[in-house]
Amino acid sequence: MSAPIAAIKQGRAAPFFGRHPWVLDSAVERLDPSARPGDLVEVQAENGNFIAWGLVNPASRIRIRLLSWKREEQPDRGWFADRIGAAIGLRETLGLGAADGACRLVNSEADGLSGLIVDRFADHLVIQPTGLGMWHRLDMIADVLRERLAPRAILVDLDKQAAKREGLEAPVLPEWGTPNEGPLEIVEHGITYRLDLRRGQKTGFYLDQRDNRRVVASYLRGRRVADICCYAGGFAMCASKLGGATEVVGVDISQAAVDIAKANADRNECGNCRFETSDCFAWLDSAVSREERFGAVILDPPKFAAGRKQITTALRAYHRLNLQAVRLLEPGGILVTCSCTGSLMREEFVEMLHGVAVRSGRMIQILEHRGAGADHPIGTHCRENEYLKCLICRVI
Repeated sequence: MSAPIAAIKQGRAAPFFGRHPWVLDSAVERLDPSARPGDLVEVQAENGNFIAWGLVNPASRIRIRLLSWKREEQPDRGWFADRIGAAIGLRETLGLGAADGACRLVNSEADGLSGLIVDRFADHLVIQPTGLGMWHRLDMIADVLRERLAPRAILVDLDKQAAKREGLEAPVLPEWGTPNEGPLEIVEHGITYRLDLRRGQKTGFYLDQRDNRRVVASYLRGRRVADICCYAGGFAMCASKLGGATEVVGVDISQAAVDIAKANADRNECGNCRFETSDCFAWLDSAVSREERFGAVILDPPKFAAGRKQITTALRAYHRLNLQAVRLLEPGGILVTCSCTGSLMREEFVEMLHGVAVRSGRMIQILEHRGAGADHPIGTHCRENEYLKCLICRVI
């Protein structure tokens, strides 16, 4: 089947032959006027050579999201079924197929499906389209997922920034099947969590930190722990149940998140956990003024910058947050500091932490550089997806 043509400017095609999936508006020389938002287009070099098939959005800075680099493999329903099936197969190979578990099934560019995220929570799936082309194909994607996995329900989540960038909007988000009326339960590392998929943050839970929660817990035995920006209490629960922490204080600005964390602590009989509703900066400032001391502080704040233009401001926020955390730590204490700001480079994050060490007069040893789990793979062709940075440090 023929498709509208998009021609790349002279000298700009090399990254796309190298399978980078994002064709920015500045790289497009010509776009067939018949191409409608979300349409499949054939992307060609300036000499007419085929590069790839992609989905177009004339209103987005990412003008085309490339999917298939083989002319004979035009992305139709069968192609999507194969790609989604391969992504699910990887997670099954990783041992993430437990009926009551949760994991990321499709991780956008890294699984060759730019603009599509799919998470599994027990027998529920959550689709997060981050590109207009995937938004237009939601029915087909849901149909493929139902054939492959037969979930009880499929929900759709819209990231606000992606929706604004791509022009995604709907008065009511679609659903398939029969979603749970109340909270949904999942089990991770033997700990049960109650989630609200419709009103929760991200697609319902921070799945990218799953392995980090277990590893961080191994550093916390006998320590008093502060879990800052705790959300549903993932790090806090693991500190209590797996890590042997003596006391865990969780803090989140969202009352709804704190209510969920408290319910999770009760569900798992974590009597040494307590949770407070507060802005993280205000809580840290107050704790420092009270001269509180902790054996470990975990920082997992929300994204501080949407792009490179906000990086300087973001680094100031990270510096302030980490400086106050270090001031709370007893000598030899553990600092776990995270950033989900994708536009912030790991080297910049480490340099910020060095600035904290200098200003506080403390020595900071990085024990582990960590990122997201294996269900959040990173393609060498699109390293922009390596957003999560998790440093486990010792502060002397």
